[in-house]
Amino acid sequence: MPASFGIFVLAELPGEAGAAVLDIQQRYDPKLARLTPPHVTLVGSSGVGAIPTDTPIERIRAALEPIAASTAPMSLPLGKPHRFMQTDIISLPLDPNGPLRLLHERLARSGLPFKRSRFLFSPHCTLTFYPTLTPQTERELLAVRVAAPAIIDTLQVYLTRDPQPSKLLFTLPLLAQNGAPVESAPSVVIPRGERISSGLRDAASGRSRSPA
Repeated sequence: MPASFGIFVLAELPGEAGAAVLDIQQRYDPKLARLTPPHVTLVGSSGVGAIPTDTPIERIRAALEPIAASTAPMSLPLGKPHRFMQTDIISLPLDPNGPLRLLHERLARSGLPFKRSRFLFSPHCTLTFYPTLTPQTERELLAVRVAAPAIIDTLQVYLTRDPQPSKLLFTLPLLAQNGAPVESAPSVVIPRGERISSGLRDAASGRSRSPA
């Protein structure tokens, strides 16, 4: 995969869903688990590309602060895993419509410069990124179900300059009060009848590739 350079806007997944995704990553893609916490990319992957690295941080903060302040936290279901075409990447999709699309479109219309993206907005949380899939691991991963909702309650803004580790620039909580309540759900169950634990620590925030 080519090196990535840009500023990305993510929503890292807290709580039970984030812990479940991390557990899956640790089993099937330990490198991904070490390099990036479970997250949904809102700017820099699909829909719009990354913000150029020469954009002043204060300009980015000024553009994003009113959006975060007027957006409520979201509790969204994670769909069945799918394999990205012609790759070994498997991810959990989220509904590209509704409040998540509204947030993405507000970010895209913020007045900030963006690189082009080759893909329509397709929010997802990546399970595996680096390994070559075998038929067995693909079957196991596609059978995974994460019942806990994805909680979107904070924006994280990262500077990525591969192969250097990514750097967290700042975070912005979603502050509006009229969104879906933050709630919990049962742990994920993966193949072979093993139950994924829900008490895992967050992954380290440093990484050497762009957010998946």
